Amino acid sequence: MSASYITFPQIDPIIFSIGPISLRWYGLMYLVAFGLAWWLANRAAKQPNSGWNEQQVSDLLFLGFLGVVLGGRIGYVLFYQFELFLREPSYLFKIWTGGMSFHGGLLGVLVAMAWFAWRNNKRYLELGDFVAPLIPLGLGAGRLGNFINAELWGRPTDVSWAVLFPGAGPLPRHPSQLYEFALEGVLLFIVIMLFRRFKPPMGSVGGLFLVGYGSARFFIEFYREPDAHLGVLSAGMSMGQWLSLPMIIVGIGLIVYAYNTKLKQQKQVTNK
Repeated sequence: MSASYITFPQIDPIIFSIGPISLRWYGLMYLVAFGLAWWLANRAAKQPNSGWNEQQVSDLLFLGFLGVVLGGRIGYVLFYQFELFLREPSYLFKIWTGGMSFHGGLLGVLVAMAWFAWRNNKRYLELGDFVAPLIPLGLGAGRLGNFINAELWGRPTDVSWAVLFPGAGPLPRHPSQLYEFALEGVLLFIVIMLFRRFKPPMGSVGGLFLVGYGSARFFIEFYREPDAHLGVLSAGMSMGQWLSLPMIIVGIGLIVYAYNTKLKQQKQVTNK
């Protein structure tokens, strides 16, 4: 191992406290992400013939927040702590111990979207295209929060930008949280926003998100330390990689379906 590395700065996870109430950097990151998502969604809703109003945006974001929290917790327990859950079912409700899963949160959001689509007479794929650009904002903010908390660090490495994290042992590691911030957050958001400018067919934006996130997460898992109690699973892949594969497959299927549907519609118009 190289002696060249960056020592993690001493960052207090609590910004300030007022009595028993504390504002943490991790929580602040999510507040910022929620504010950006609110602004972006309302901006899109104000576009001519958007089919959206501010009340619908508020309802959607509220349901999405519930989906993220409930799905994220349930997914973490079932995907990453299932044996502990079997021994101690009450662990599911011990949210103060920490533990959230993006893949579980995504499933929670998909369920919330289905409820919203039914209640508001929205097409599900159209709704997915509307929501897709909002998710990387939360992903990026959450990964910054992970870095500030010095958690979910990467594997040992000798690259010059390796970081010596407190509590991660004596070896410097990949700052995989920042890799995820850059790829799953910033880059994915830019790619989706650029893709939308071409007015793609319904369902393709949501499909692009699934492919983009799944591919980025699959790649970064090679640099991220696997969960200690799970390690590397079958085929040499981590749990995060196994959970990302279905996202990539479904995303590709959505994109193919969207463009095939558009092609069929164009042929029907031509034949009239």
